[in-house]
Amino acid sequence: MQLRYLLSAAVLGLGLFGCGNGSSDATNVSVSANAGALQAHLEFLASDDLEGRDTGSRGHEIASLYIAAEFKKLGLQPAGDQGSYFQRVKFRSSTLKENSATFTVHNGDEHFSLAYPKEFLTGPSAYSETESVSAPLVFVGYGLVSELLGINDYAGLDVNGKIVVALTGRPEALPSEEGAHLNSSKAKFAAERGAVGMITLHSPAREEVRPYEVSIMYQRAPSVRWLNADGEPNQQYKNFTASAYVHHQAAEQLFVNAPTPLPEIFAQAAAGENPQGFDLGLTATLGKASSHSEISSPNVAAILPGSDPELANEYVLYTAHSDHIGITKDLSQDDHINNGAMDNASGVAVMLETARMFVDAGTAPKRSILFLAVTAEERGLLGADYFAHYPTVPMHQIVGNVNLDMPVLLYDFADVIAFGSSHSTMGDSVAKAAGQFGIALSDDPMPEQAIFTRSDHYAFVKKGVPAVFLMTGFTAKNEDENGGEIWAEFFAKHYHRPSDSTDLPINYAAGVTFTNINYAIGQEIANADQRPRWLPDSFFSQLD
Repeated sequence: MQLRYLLSAAVLGLGLFGCGNGSSDATNVSVSANAGALQAHLEFLASDDLEGRDTGSRGHEIASLYIAAEFKKLGLQPAGDQGSYFQRVKFRSSTLKENSATFTVHNGDEHFSLAYPKEFLTGPSAYSETESVSAPLVFVGYGLVSELLGINDYAGLDVNGKIVVALTGRPEALPSEEGAHLNSSKAKFAAERGAVGMITLHSPAREEVRPYEVSIMYQRAPSVRWLNADGEPNQQYKNFTASAYVHHQAAEQLFVNAPTPLPEIFAQAAAGENPQGFDLGLTATLGKASSHSEISSPNVAAILPGSDPELANEYVLYTAHSDHIGITKDLSQDDHINNGAMDNASGVAVMLETARMFVDAGTAPKRSILFLAVTAEERGLLGADYFAHYPTVPMHQIVGNVNLDMPVLLYDFADVIAFGSSHSTMGDSVAKAAGQFGIALSDDPMPEQAIFTRSDHYAFVKKGVPAVFLMTGFTAKNEDENGGEIWAEFFAKHYHRPSDSTDLPINYAAGVTFTNINYAIGQEIANADQRPRWLPDSFFSQLD
């Protein structure tokens, strides 16, 4: 799962962790998940022999073969390429060459440079081995545009052929998920208006949440993009190449000619105001050198055909990412393998057992069920994004997506969270399914994290498919367990670390309940008279 920030301490004080007395006995489900099967899947996928299932690694290939073998054993139809269970994805891995990054600012006849990485950071180019862009600078506030929300930070500004300079993040007044979507689209907004690059300003407020020094730690990690049929990286705007992330203190130098000094702009943002844009009266030259290599890794897909002659050409899509982060380079640790038991062997295990339940139910649901284990989630949701661009079934026939990413099966939970449930009628399906097992559907307990835009389902949301991201809730059934504390402790001590392993006290009985709910959600959607619909007032119902 792609979560880069610690769970807010405020979440732990919201009173979300009370006890419940829900029963795990189903009222309308004829089959049940099997704890032993869940354990077998999870222990294999999280074993040391798979070496953390990094994208493109031998370990991930083995995991993919295992998933395909399970699909075949169940008699599911292949839904990959050329009659196989596999959709092979090619990727370009790009690495920034040492000491190649430069950032020079031109102020008339005067010139000065920013120091890498102390004052600015940048990433490699997926297109060019060497790159240099020189252009005027224009400040664009947050750099956001939304007609629906009445935002246009580019109003009155000409950025064609220029490098835009934008504040990191988004205004706090924006709704969490809508704001996160806009924030992820900043490069798109700039490129559509002819900009050739973007400089993002680290802020004092951002420093309190995620220090600049933390970002430096990730600078040597390669950048990965999937390649299209022509072997080109999936970057829509080829002329939008210059990029930099600038420390807030160093950034003051970019505002020497500005009508509003940078400290005042930061103060406006901190006060909830939207700073207005203007020309900065400077030109910058950004350069770097990159090295490229290619890897490949498969998505694994299978279909259970529906039973209704008219509805069988519609699909309920289950997704779970099969990759993890591989082997750590931290030599201070004795255990170097990031097994990814909860992230996301647990989600794949739940999906495989859900598939078995649909087969063993005897009668297929009206709509078809598409099971998709995606690769490269940890590299930027890439496998799901590739499938969304090159689906093996028509995209308009995918009626809804249930995503499984890091269900923390360490306590007997009394509620589930379905991120995105407030945006579509799928929320009703989740509530009804969970209610069969005495489990409540809770609201998002951490909206500041905007998790709805940060896992594989988001690729399908952007294509217009209603989706929910199902996760264990923070309420425990037992009085001696505090679900929120257990979840937070996992995140703080084990997430993306070798200790996310089968040595954790995994509660497979809770896994059975979670899987039964997951299965019941699919049954609700697949057998409903109408396909899921975005709610009329949902921001995501009106995306392009």
